[in-house]
Amino acid sequence: MTSQENFLEKLIKKLNEQNIPYMLSGSVSSSLHGQPRATNDADIIIAPEEEQLIAFVKSLGDDYYVSYDAAHEALKSNSMFNVVDIRNSWKADFIICKDRPFSREEFQRRRKADIMGLDVWVVSAEDVILSKLEWAKNSESGQQFLDALGVAIVQYDRLDRDYLYKWAKELQVESSLEELLKQAKKQLNSG
Repeated sequence: MTSQENFLEKLIKKLNEQNIPYMLSGSVSSSLHGQPRATNDADIIIAPEEEQLIAFVKSLGDDYYVSYDAAHEALKSNSMFNVVDIRNSWKADFIICKDRPFSREEFQRRRKADIMGLDVWVVSAEDVILSKLEWAKNSESGQQFLDALGVAIVQYDRLDRDYLYKWAKELQVESSLEELLKQAKKQLNSG
């Protein structure tokens, strides 16, 4: 087991010990559903109660850098905080689940998967695409679109298109979704 796998395993174990609902998202989940790429951090969406979050932060101990104040503020403002493995510099972004219809449904649709030998909750393929397109819109990041495209190519025949179009409209990424599916189909036909 690599130090990154060990880091992720310890964090998941601590989330489970505190009964904090979670799901892996970001490039870890897009690599699972699509085309793998290296990353030095993990994005973990969580839905904790305040007491659970306090216990989680306390449970991390001296091997990790985490700011209790940042975690508490993230919970209040539905934002994020970081946990860093001091010894190996691995980082996890803990994102508090947003209180909006898409985010609640995305969390309900999470799935169990095996990542690096760990049994973990991950975001669905459709929700990876939608969240990556939303991130791309807000950050103008080409990498986010490429991650979503990788998922669309690998999962093309299994995607729930009704779900994708419903939420693409809500998230205002319809044109990006159209372009993404067009590019995925083109790549599949040429390959």
